[in-house]
Amino acid sequence: MTNIVEVRRLTKTFDGGLKALKSVDLDIKSGEIIALLGPNGAGKTTLISTICGITRATGGTVTIDGHDNVTAYRAARNLVGLVPQEINLEPFEKVINTVRFSRGLFGKAPNDAYLEKVLKSLSLWDKKDAKIMTLSGGMKRRVLIAKALAHEPRVLFLDEPTAGVDVELRKDMWQVVAQLKKDGVTIILTTHYIEEAEAIADRVGVIAKGEILLVENKTDLMTRMGQKTLKVELAAPVKTIPKALSKYDLTIESDGLLYAYDTATDRTGITGLLADLQKAGLKMTDLQTRQSSLEEIFVSLVSDKGVAVDKADVA
Repeated sequence: MTNIVEVRRLTKTFDGGLKALKSVDLDIKSGEIIALLGPNGAGKTTLISTICGITRATGGTVTIDGHDNVTAYRAARNLVGLVPQEINLEPFEKVINTVRFSRGLFGKAPNDAYLEKVLKSLSLWDKKDAKIMTLSGGMKRRVLIAKALAHEPRVLFLDEPTAGVDVELRKDMWQVVAQLKKDGVTIILTTHYIEEAEAIADRVGVIAKGEILLVENKTDLMTRMGQKTLKVELAAPVKTIPKALSKYDLTIESDGLLYAYDTATDRTGITGLLADLQKAGLKMTDLQTRQSSLEEIFVSLVSDKGVAVDKADVA
């Protein structure tokens, strides 16, 4: 796939000296869904705002389908739709008029057939004549997406699209995003819901302290950095690990032992462990394996960067 967005050595320093972005390089492929993960204050929103041209970079370049977002601002901006974190809609306006207005802002000719398609895809068509103030929070977020799609962009940025939305509505939004991808829209979303990235993203980028730590295929990342744990349930619990098992990475639990092993190695050591367990006179009653989650990998990465991660940041 070709790159539709290319970011090179992007920096942003705010008045007062805060370096929000530090020489960021990022390629976004046409037709993909990429999730940018990072704790609060990592630079996610600043990065999106700078790519979209809302915030002026201190240094570096951004091109969108070959158009520089500074020297060819109009061409670049016409290709981009942005759904911000904040719900900022005219409460007394109708849904359909809100979306029409957004299309007109980009100089697009009226096309109610297209807007009908957008609203139907977002389950908003039956609300087209409703005033914004009468909609639920989840519906208002859908209106924000409809506004962002009104001018037929090729790239859609979603900044915390499901913040404050309940679990059921969040999963509905995932289906909307998946359909947008099928329609050929490239999607970049920022989120601190790890399950969101795990559920819908093709690639995952991790950002902390204004720096991109990595961008990698989600499955490859979980395979490369993931660790599996084997839980060995024992008929009788142990208080200390027998000397014969000291060479294994074992942790005692109330009902057995945990053995951590690397999924990337050819030999896991499980066969030897099970044989040595029998030699040590320990009777096994059950075996269970568990793969590291994307959340655990994310926490490990940002912790290595010296960033403390609160559980609220990775809900």
